[in-house]
Amino acid sequence: MEDLSQDSCGGEDAAPGAKGWPAPQARVHFRVTRFIMEAGVKLGMQSIPVATACTIYHKFFCETNVDAYDPYLVAMSSLYLAGKVEEQPLRTRDIINVSNRYFHPGSEPLELDSRFWVIRDSIVQCELLVLRVLRFQVSFQHPHKYLLHYLISLKNWLNRYSWQRTPISVTAWALLRDSYHGGLCLRFQAQHIAVAVLHLALQVYGVEVPAEAEAEKPWWQVFSEDLTKPIIDNIVSDLIQIYTMDTEIP
Repeated sequence: MEDLSQDSCGGEDAAPGAKGWPAPQARVHFRVTRFIMEAGVKLGMQSIPVATACTIYHKFFCETNVDAYDPYLVAMSSLYLAGKVEEQPLRTRDIINVSNRYFHPGSEPLELDSRFWVIRDSIVQCELLVLRVLRFQVSFQHPHKYLLHYLISLKNWLNRYSWQRTPISVTAWALLRDSYHGGLCLRFQAQHIAVAVLHLALQVYGVEVPAEAEAEKPWWQVFSEDLTKPIIDNIVSDLIQIYTMDTEIP
């Protein structure tokens, strides 16, 4: 698996103003990754393949200029490629029809005419371009397995009443999914993202980990020894920026 914690989009220690893309580009990528997620659901993709598609898309535009390529074509190729990488292959025809319905709600599936074949060939050619730009490094380590492990451990630490009355697990998974609207997957280690979304979920509902004050180290450092509070704060700050952007984009 490729380590994405330090790359051209800025690593975990980058200054806040130096991380990610300029605001206009960030809005473009937000819209396009929203398309990837919605199309992925309609295509029946599981969470890991969708996460891989978003990561491929984000990493491609860390290496290239958004003005040089059609972001939505790159997104369609990212879905197609992610299906292969995660062994959940998709038909180009399904990707084209779902995308067409996304941009033109209520439209009929495209006929197998010259327009269809032009779009199909564009997706395939773009897939090859993405592979070359990413140097065929398209297998990534995602936070999902870490978050699952951390949630199970935390559930055993908390009393049953605190766990059952607050949707900590659902909120943490939602935060992780939404993090792929931005480039967090490129700038932070998978383990750190998993802990940070769990930390934020606990804060949202005001739930405290038992014996936190008496412990030798914070609970989140038990999960990831090299994690620091500034890293958690940076991840949470990026998440808040994503949700702020969500309120500004129709």
